[in-house]
Amino acid sequence: MNLSIIRYILGHVLRIEGILMMLPCIVGLLYQETEGFSYFMIAILTFVFGLLLKRKKPENHIFYLKEGCAATALSWILMSFFGCLPFILTGEIPSFTNAMFETVSGFTTTGSSILGDVEALSHASLFWRSFTHWIGGMGVLVFLLAVVPLSGGSNMNLMKAESPGPSVGKLVPKVRSTAGILYKIYFALTLIQIILLLLGKMPAFDAIVTSFGTAGTGGFGIKNDSMASYSPYIQWVVTIFMFLFGVNFNFYYLILFRQIRKAFSMEEVKYYCLIVIGAIAFIFVNILPLYATTGESLRHAAFQVSTIITTTGFATTDFNLWPETCRFVLVLLMFVGACAGSTGGGIKVSRIMLFFKSFVREFHAYAHPKSIKKVTMDKKPVDSEMLRTTSVYLAAFLFIFIISVFALSFEGKDFITNFTAVAATLNNIGPGLELVGPTQNFAHFSTFSKWVLAFDMLAGRLELFPLLLLFYPELWKEAFTSHISFKKRKCSI
Repeated sequence: MNLSIIRYILGHVLRIEGILMMLPCIVGLLYQETEGFSYFMIAILTFVFGLLLKRKKPENHIFYLKEGCAATALSWILMSFFGCLPFILTGEIPSFTNAMFETVSGFTTTGSSILGDVEALSHASLFWRSFTHWIGGMGVLVFLLAVVPLSGGSNMNLMKAESPGPSVGKLVPKVRSTAGILYKIYFALTLIQIILLLLGKMPAFDAIVTSFGTAGTGGFGIKNDSMASYSPYIQWVVTIFMFLFGVNFNFYYLILFRQIRKAFSMEEVKYYCLIVIGAIAFIFVNILPLYATTGESLRHAAFQVSTIITTTGFATTDFNLWPETCRFVLVLLMFVGACAGSTGGGIKVSRIMLFFKSFVREFHAYAHPKSIKKVTMDKKPVDSEMLRTTSVYLAAFLFIFIISVFALSFEGKDFITNFTAVAATLNNIGPGLELVGPTQNFAHFSTFSKWVLAFDMLAGRLELFPLLLLFYPELWKEAFTSHISFKKRKCSI
C-alpha cells in the first residue's frame, strides 16, 4: 500500500478545490455579499492544506487499484469536509452535520437537502451548492487526470475507482487524453444548455446554476418550488439535457469522431431510450386527468421520468400526489438509473442488462444442459470477471440498502419514507416519497440518520467498493506494514 502517493493525490485534490472555491467568492463580490469573504478564507485554508499534503513528492509513484480506491474515497470525504466549512462560517447552515449532509449531497450529485427555505441563501452559497454538482458530476479525479500530469503508475486505476458503471475504458491510448476529452464534452454540453436557457429569458445566474445541476445530474434548485415556477420552454430544455447527461459519454465521443453507426448501435443507449420512452408513455396516460391540457401532462411526465432515471432530482410538480402505479414506476426508475459512463447515478442500465442476460442464460442452461450460451453486449462476449463483479455489486448494494433502511427504522417514520429516503440517497437521486417527497426535505431526520444517509450518498456515487474498502482492516494493516518496511529500507540505505 503506497501511502505517499495517496497523500500526494489528496494534496492535488485539495489544491484544486481551493482554486475552485474562489468562484463563489467572485459571485459574492458581484452581488456585494459579505458571505463571499467566508468562501475566500476557506479557499485559502483548503489550498494551503493541499500544499502541505503535496509538499513532498512520493519516491514511489506506482499505485494499483487499492491505492486508487483509497485515494478516491478519501478525496471525496476531504472535499466534502472542506466544502461544508463556508456554510458554517457564513452561519447559513450552522450545524456541522447539516452542512456536511448538504455538501456531500452536492458533490455526490444527489440533491437531497436539509434546507426548508433555499431562497434565503446568499448568491455565493447558491452558486457553490450547484457548482459542487458540476464538480462531482464528472469526478474531481477525472479532472485531476486531465490537468495534472501524474507520472508513473497506472492512472487508469484512479479513473476506474471514480467512474460510474461496471467497467471503464480508455477512449484514446493515453488516460490523460481520455479525461480531457470527457471534460471537453461535459463543458460543451453545459455551455449549450446555458445558452438555450438564456434564449428562454432565464436570468443569467439561474441559467448557470441550473445548468450545473443538470450537467452533474444533481438537482439542487435555487427556488423553493425547484423548477415549477419556470416557463414550459425552460422545463423542456432541462428535461432534454437531463436525458442527454444520462447517456454514456462514449456515445458522444463516437458521434464527435463521426462513428455514427457504432454510436447508435450501443446496446445500453438503446435500452436507456426505450425505458425512458416507455415510462413517459405509461405515466402520461395515467396522469392525463390530473392536468388541464395534454401538453402539460406530457411535460410533467417527461420531466419527472428524466429527472428520476438520470438521478437529477429537479421537480416541476408534486409527483407524490400521482396515482400509486406512477409512483411505483418512478421508484423502479430510481434503482435503474442512467447509463454507465454518464453523470447519472443508480445501478446503471448496463448492469440491469447484464443481470437479465445472465438470468436468461441460466434458464437456457436448464433447458439445454450441453449447450454453451455466452452473455454478450454490443455483439461482443462479456467475460466472466465482469459478470462476477456485477453480481457482487448487486449483492453489496442490496446489503447496504437493507442495513440503511433498518437503521432509519428506529426513528419511527413510515416505511415508504425510510425506503425511498435510502433509495434516493444510495442512488443519488434527491427526493423520495411521503416525508422526503419533492416538496419536503431531510431536515426532520436525526443526526444519526443523516450520517447514515450521507454514507449512502458517498457509497452510491463511488460505486460502493472504494468507500467500503476504507473499512477493510487488512488494507490498513498492509499499509502500516509496508510503510514501516519502506522506512527500514530507507534507513539501512
